[in-house]
Amino acid sequence: MRRCVLRMLPVICAVLLFGCGAPDKKDTVRIGVALYQQDDTFISTVTQQLEQRFQDEEQARGMKINLNLTDARGSQSIQNDQVDRFLNQGYDILCVNIVDRTAAAVIIDKAQTAGVPVIFFNREPVMEDLNRWERAYYVGSKADRAGWLQGDIVLNAWRADPALLDRSGDGVLQYVMLEGETGHQDALMRTEYSVEALQQAGVPVEKLARCNADWQRGQAKLRMAQWLREFGGSIELVLANNDDMALGAIDACLEAGSSPEELPFVVGVDATPPALEAVEEGTLKGTVQNDAAGQARGIVSLACALLAGEDPAETVGLEDGKYVWLSYSTVTRENLEDYRAE
Repeated sequence: MRRCVLRMLPVICAVLLFGCGAPDKKDTVRIGVALYQQDDTFISTVTQQLEQRFQDEEQARGMKINLNLTDARGSQSIQNDQVDRFLNQGYDILCVNIVDRTAAAVIIDKAQTAGVPVIFFNREPVMEDLNRWERAYYVGSKADRAGWLQGDIVLNAWRADPALLDRSGDGVLQYVMLEGETGHQDALMRTEYSVEALQQAGVPVEKLARCNADWQRGQAKLRMAQWLREFGGSIELVLANNDDMALGAIDACLEAGSSPEELPFVVGVDATPPALEAVEEGTLKGTVQNDAAGQARGIVSLACALLAGEDPAETVGLEDGKYVWLSYSTVTRENLEDYRAE
């Protein structure tokens, strides 16, 4: 149902902006998009979707939409400066993929002073900060759900054929955990709930090692190579907080001489295009779709409502007046074509 509603949002936005009573229609709208790190594979997918959807809106309305993307390269101070420039130059909307979720209050206060709405996405600020101003919003997915679904992928494979994962035959699933940034909410919740899903289902697990690889494929590859030297074939499962780190683990295994059939059971999160290719090849056993297209639709719908002077709680259907939540879903080889078609 939610997916159907989101697909209708461009039509709703057109009605809002060009219907009766749209306030102060502008020939040119400027939207600033501040990214935590543009070369992050998932964020790159979201921004591509954003660019395409705003181009579609531009053509549909016969108006100019200037979309300016900036890359903070993982630095909150750089991102703060980029936000300052957007505000000083009179941008109409801010869209912020924040570097440090605990720093959102600074950006919200600046946006409030300038009277510019701010839409955070993918990296969720704490609720207390969002509540500082009525025109601060968030578009994303609930982090704990990704962990549960990641655990479900492993659980379903375990129930179907325990020997496929438990190569040592000791009845215990030995795993390593590749985590995102230290203290990052998504990393913490994906880590906790992926394991809890297995434990609550009665699957015996043993953690061999964990490490923060900061969402990066290269860092995960280096860490996995070290673990292979330390634990060798004892690693039966790799839980990675995102696809890039899962792919880095696979890279390390293949470079160490493992055949695709000898790889541990590796799962990720995001369902990025490279990850879907790995699922098709069979090297990545599954991933959890983080809906990049849905996030872009949600951002566009909010921006349209705000530019039209409408209450987005009514026109977009916000939860708690602040949130556009997208659903996660699992992707395996069995249902891969459903996601390639999207």
